[in-house]
Amino acid sequence: MNDDRKFQLGRRSFLATGAAFLGAPAIAQDVNSDTTTEVEREITETVRRNTSSFRSMRWEPYFDNLNNGAILVDITSRALHFWGEDGTYKLYPSSVPLTEDLTRRGRTSVIRKVEGPSWRPTPAMRERNPEWPEYVGPGPDNPLGTHALYLSWTYYRIHGTHDTRKIGRRSSNGCVGLYNEHIAELFELAKVGTQVLLI
Repeated sequence: MNDDRKFQLGRRSFLATGAAFLGAPAIAQDVNSDTTTEVEREITETVRRNTSSFRSMRWEPYFDNLNNGAILVDITSRALHFWGEDGTYKLYPSSVPLTEDLTRRGRTSVIRKVEGPSWRPTPAMRERNPEWPEYVGPGPDNPLGTHALYLSWTYYRIHGTHDTRKIGRRSSNGCVGLYNEHIAELFELAKVGTQVLLI
């Protein structure tokens, strides 16, 4: 075999080498450590579950009609789905409540729309976090971002956030958060009376 052929990889060899490389552990510190495996497994399972769950869905299993449009919030996949009366469909990544205690599921509706919302922590939030301000006006420090859809449930909103790290995570005190550009788009599409289901 001449020197030129020695270093040439065939397509199969190249793919096998690449697959082996990609399958290598992400954490290369102490490979004998039990925590390395646990962290690696946890990250892999979380990413796999979130990726497979974030997919388009049909409205029919959840709503009888699309009168005034429909919003479905899937807490598990951290996704918000919107269907308009005209056939419009949108899918947005979202933040969801931190814990099951803060999570509410069921049917509600949009009762108010506010651009540039102000924010007041709920009594329960003030109890947990007495250092929080009593009021935050519209602007970059406002936890509700640029737009808010108020739901018929007291204290519950679908709103924007200036803290983009929260999207795709369990990070809220009960509300559903979207990137500001996404809530601005949804704000235009949704109406007062849009039906909402959290599952």
